[in-house]
Amino acid sequence: MNGQLTDIFFDLDHTLWDFEKNSAATFELLFQTHQLGVNLKEFNALYTPINRRYWKAYQNSEISKETLRYGRLKDAFDALNLTLEEGLIHQLAEGYMQHLTSFSHVFAHTHDTLSYLKSKYRLHILTNGFKEIQHKKLSGAKMDQFFTCVINAEEVGVKKPHPEIFIAALEMAKVKPECALMIGDDLEADVYGALNAGIQAIHFNIEQLETDTSCSSITCLSELKGLL
Repeated sequence: MNGQLTDIFFDLDHTLWDFEKNSAATFELLFQTHQLGVNLKEFNALYTPINRRYWKAYQNSEISKETLRYGRLKDAFDALNLTLEEGLIHQLAEGYMQHLTSFSHVFAHTHDTLSYLKSKYRLHILTNGFKEIQHKKLSGAKMDQFFTCVINAEEVGVKKPHPEIFIAALEMAKVKPECALMIGDDLEADVYGALNAGIQAIHFNIEQLETDTSCSSITCLSELKGLL
């Protein structure tokens, strides 16, 4: 890493906040509340890739937030060959957003790694997630005290990997690109987006998928203590 490093930007979902685990817990609650005889394991196996496709389209500004929220559920139930009334799907979509932040699972070594890094650098969040719940996620998981700035794509008006959101993040944090580092799970949005803005990047590759050898990669947050 560059010796001038002063500021670190973290993605939130899938990097610090364990989205899949919290999402599964939310669906378990909703299915019990609405007495839906849905196999949670089968549903999540179908929902996870569908949700990622919808998020990719949302990230690329191809669909609206409302389309994402409804469509990912409708497609998942369709894949299960389960027909639900449109009103119920909207109800579940609303309930999902309402209860998601009730759960606060984070990845292993999140808090101790953030505590270590905060003693050396200024830490920030840079997220494409919905602005109305990202602060609740941070607060619920007791992470808000670690971060100086929380930059949200909805507030900036553009999403990662667009260069403008990284420029806006640098301006808000009052840091030069050569003194900043981005850490996230999405190669396109987090890593390439940062590199294209002149910011160093580390890929959080917890799923141990094929990664780009041109950038640093970690599979556990605790590895950052040896790098930074």
